[in-house]
Amino acid sequence: MTDHLLAAVVDHLAVANWMFATVHRDEDAEPAEYPEAVPRPSGATAEVVDNLQAGGEGSAATPAEIVAFLSSPG
Repeated sequence: MTDHLLAAVVDHLAVANWMFATVHRDEDAEPAEYPEAVPRPSGATAEVVDNLQAGGEGSAATPAEIVAFLSSPG
């Protein structure tokens, strides 16, 4: 679970940096390439990772899952 969460953090940080660079670039400069997703430890395919990053079906946790995750001892 921790490895997946860290991979998600890295992906989101990379996208945030890409957005910042895109907004603050010179109008005449070429756009920066969109960052690639960090491979997941489970060997999830790129299609699954892209689906999760795009907010695809099943990517959001339910309120019950969030409560269970936050209340678990570790």
